[in-house]
Amino acid sequence: MTSDTFPDTGSHVVVAMSGGVDSSVAALRLTEKGYQVSGLFMKNWEEDDTDDYCAAANDLSDAQSVCDRLGIPLHTVNLSHEYWDRVFTRFLDEYRAGRTPNPDILCNKEIKFKEFLERAHALGADFIATGHYAGIEHGKDERYLLRGADTAKDQSYFLYTLDQRTLSRSLFPLSGLRKSQVRSLARDRNLRIFDKKDSTGICFIGARRFKDFLIRYLRPKPGDIVDLHGNCIGRHDGLMYYTLGQRHGLGLGGPGEPWYVVDKAMDTNCLYVVQGHDHPALMSTTLKARQLHWVHGCAPSTPYRCCAKTRYRDVDHACVIEHIEQGTATARFDEPQRAVTPGQSVVFYQGARCVGGGTIITGNARARHAPSSHAA
Repeated sequence: MTSDTFPDTGSHVVVAMSGGVDSSVAALRLTEKGYQVSGLFMKNWEEDDTDDYCAAANDLSDAQSVCDRLGIPLHTVNLSHEYWDRVFTRFLDEYRAGRTPNPDILCNKEIKFKEFLERAHALGADFIATGHYAGIEHGKDERYLLRGADTAKDQSYFLYTLDQRTLSRSLFPLSGLRKSQVRSLARDRNLRIFDKKDSTGICFIGARRFKDFLIRYLRPKPGDIVDLHGNCIGRHDGLMYYTLGQRHGLGLGGPGEPWYVVDKAMDTNCLYVVQGHDHPALMSTTLKARQLHWVHGCAPSTPYRCCAKTRYRDVDHACVIEHIEQGTATARFDEPQRAVTPGQSVVFYQGARCVGGGTIITGNARARHAPSSHAA
C-alpha cells in the first residue's frame, strides 16, 4: 500500500477555494505538481443586509487574488439553499432536542464532498481537492482515510463520513505538511493571505455570541438549575444554550468547587449540575452511537479494539467496540471519559487510519439518577 498525495498528475482538479491559506496552498501545490487546476468558491450562507459576520465578499476577493496569482480560473457557486436544507435545519433540530450537534461534520458530508463534488464533476474535474489536514492511503482495491501529519491540525475527525467513491476522487495536498510549513509556502510564493487568521467556530455564527445567534431561530425556555439532590439552586436561560461539562454561563457561586453541567432533562426543562471538574456523574466508561458510518462501507467484526475521540481536539482513548446491532454501536473505554455528549461524534481509529464513527446517543453515567419528582 502507498500513501500517495499526488496520483495521476496532469489530471483536472477542482479545488474548494475558501479564501484562506490552507485551500490556497492546496491549489498552489497542485499547480506545481503539474495538474490542470481550477478553483471553485462556495457561498454557503446568505447574510442579512446588516450582517457582516461571515465576510463572504472578503473571502471571495482573497480567493480570486490567489487564483490570479496562480494563473488558474475561479468559479463561484451559491449553495446556501443546499446548506440550509441539509445542514442548518438539522443543526436546529438537534438543539431543539437538547443535543449538541457538530455541523462541520454534516457540512463535509452533504456540501463539501457531495454537492461540491457534483459541481466539480460538471466542470470536468477528475478529482476534487480541499485544504483539509488529512490523508488518503491507496490500497490495491480500497482507500484508507488517514490522519494529517500535523497532529495539532488533523481534521480526519470531521471526515469520517467519507466513502470509498468519494475518497477515490479526492486529494488532500496538505496531508504531509504542518501548518507552519503551509504558511511559509504561501509567504514564499507571495500569496497575500499567508498570514490570514484561521476561521474558527461555525461559519454562520462568526464573531457574534452564540446565544445572540441562536435566539434568532429558536425560542428559549428558561427553567430551573438543579443539583443531584433535587434542590433548585438557580435559573437557566434555556437548555439549548448549555452542553455537558460546561462551566461558564451558569451564574452559580457559593462555597466549594465550580459547578458543571451534567445533564439536561427535556421533560422537566431542568438543567442538572454538579460541583467538581471530574465529578463521577460526568464520567462515562461506555457510550452508544447511531447514524454509523464506516469508511470501508462495512462495520468491523466485534469485539473490535481500537482508539476513539469523542470530540475534536480530544486525545486518543483506548476502547473496544463491544457490539453493533440495529444501527447502534456500543463502545467501552479502558478509562472513564469526561462529558460524553449526545449529538457529538465518536470517531474510531486504528493507528493512523480513521475507521469510521457515529453520533453519540449517550454515555453510561447520567444524571437521571437524580430525583425525577422535581418539576420545572
